Amino acid sequence: MSSVKIIPFGGVRENAKNMYAVEINDEIFILDCGLKYPENELLGIDIVIPDFEYLRTRKKDIAGVFLTHGHADAIGALPYFVSEFDVPVFGSELTIELAKIACESESKAKKFNDFHVVTEKTEIDFKHATVSFFKTTHSIPESLGIVLGTDEGSIVYTGDFKFDQTAAAGYQTDFARLAQIGQSGVLALMSDSANAENTDNRQQVADEYEIADLISSNFEYQTGRIIVACKASNILRVQQVLNAAAENERKVFLTGRDLEKIVQTAIRLDKLHLPEDDLLVPISEIGNYKDDQIVVLEAGRSGEPLKSLQKMALRRHKNIELHKGDLVYITTTPSHAMETMVAKTRDMIYRAGAEVKAISDEINSSGHASRNDLQLLMNLLQPRYVVPVQGEYRLLAANAEWAKELGIAPKDIFILSKGDVLEYQKGKMLVAEKITVGNTMIDGIGVGDIGNIVLHDRKLLSEDGIFIAVVTIDQRKRKIIDSPKITSRGFVYVKNSRDLMNESAEIVRKSVQQNLDNKEFDWSQLKQDVRDKLNHFLYEQTGRHPVILPVIMEVNQYNHRRNKGQSNKKDNANSGSTKGKGTKKRPKKRENNNKADGPKKKPAHRTRRTRRKKPVSAGENKKN
Repeated sequence: MSSVKIIPFGGVRENAKNMYAVEINDEIFILDCGLKYPENELLGIDIVIPDFEYLRTRKKDIAGVFLTHGHADAIGALPYFVSEFDVPVFGSELTIELAKIACESESKAKKFNDFHVVTEKTEIDFKHATVSFFKTTHSIPESLGIVLGTDEGSIVYTGDFKFDQTAAAGYQTDFARLAQIGQSGVLALMSDSANAENTDNRQQVADEYEIADLISSNFEYQTGRIIVACKASNILRVQQVLNAAAENERKVFLTGRDLEKIVQTAIRLDKLHLPEDDLLVPISEIGNYKDDQIVVLEAGRSGEPLKSLQKMALRRHKNIELHKGDLVYITTTPSHAMETMVAKTRDMIYRAGAEVKAISDEINSSGHASRNDLQLLMNLLQPRYVVPVQGEYRLLAANAEWAKELGIAPKDIFILSKGDVLEYQKGKMLVAEKITVGNTMIDGIGVGDIGNIVLHDRKLLSEDGIFIAVVTIDQRKRKIIDSPKITSRGFVYVKNSRDLMNESAEIVRKSVQQNLDNKEFDWSQLKQDVRDKLNHFLYEQTGRHPVILPVIMEVNQYNHRRNKGQSNKKDNANSGSTKGKGTKKRPKKRENNNKADGPKKKPAHRTRRTRRKKPVSAGENKKN
């Protein structure tokens, strides 16, 4: 009897960041290792990856990482994973090549080379399970589903998939293999839910030949430049753009190293075909062609093109500036979480004088399974338990609903959260426990050093700005040395708010003095008191809550007295009859006189009084 556990580390109740651990006895199999791009509230964050903390305590138990395809939602977190875990990575030929490109971007992952190429015919025997694969249809070639064979039945993970009867070679689903898996007995089906809401037969996912015809027809009637926004790893869409460009006698210009690497890799592996040998032209030569001869393929940094389109509209892009007559053609299908950014990008493009079209405006071009596809898959596999994955909660719930329509009992359908441990023991599947699984945020070169507190502060700064109060105190004498200085950024326009600043400074002064007068003086209490009183006052006056930063500086007593003595020295020297220039040379003359009388013995000790002894005036030095 095998103990089986399914633990989602991402990909449930959220878009992307797919990563699932299947634990069979004491072996852990990692299915996909993806990232997601930040939503609006994650200010400044570049990408988000799963939290590996639980796996760090089980390093020796990890059998390997198994990848379904080469998109960022499946392989994007792999560079950070292999930087910590020395385990083998399995995937199709193209998936492994794209994973290697991803690992090149992370310094700690560059040397990792434990990659293994598999096909739909591969079977790998481990201690407690046999891992095999099956072909699926997605927007990238060699997309695979994963089967973990156990004594209790198979655990099937679909990855991203859809059913398309017209799919070209390299993209076709192996229906016979799916039926064979179903006959052998499926314990649990982990099924893609990203397009589960699509229920209307009139909105069925378009066949790829329809999408290819649509792209070509949009190219045909355009007289200006065409800028195509596409995910770099969407090889199928890139192929359709290349074909449409060749049919309409245009040249294709690639922007960005990421896109160039992926395209060249796909061409080398014969997964991408150039209709014409001279179709691809370096972006540096774009000025040699007329507008009606140009197609620019823009994938953006890390394969997300929207930010690059905004730079083009604002004339900040290093290669392309949008102008009147351009067509921006968006061929990617953004998630619902990105709708605000898409609308903003469209507006910016129109302001620049260009036109915008999107494939999703005319047809459903999703690369994910619709209701009919999901139900056909369940009928083929006949699973005992269904675990919807890959999607926000409403999508997981929709997938669960389609399973119920097929007669699967609600108690056998599990909508999980991150960290839920779904366990099969003694003939029953249930959520047995929960582990802590959060998000790891990547900001620049920092991995996981940004938490909720930092994000909360960034949000406050973006909304109401910062208010800084600087005060210098003498704690020993219990008085304020210098009046408070007030600085503000992103809160109010200072020149028009002099009264507000002056009143704030007075509130700070009173608050600090009250704390100094208190016998039980406490630094933390002082700062908190300043914050509270300023926060109350500023909210009354403006209705805003800026980030308040009190800076309290204490005068060092010894340094303060010494600096005061040095100041007196300068005053006394300058009050003499000699000029400043002669005064600077005078110490050297005194040293020379001492040397003439022989070496001066070093005193046994020097008191502070002798070190701050009043210098001889300029007039007395002349007499000597």
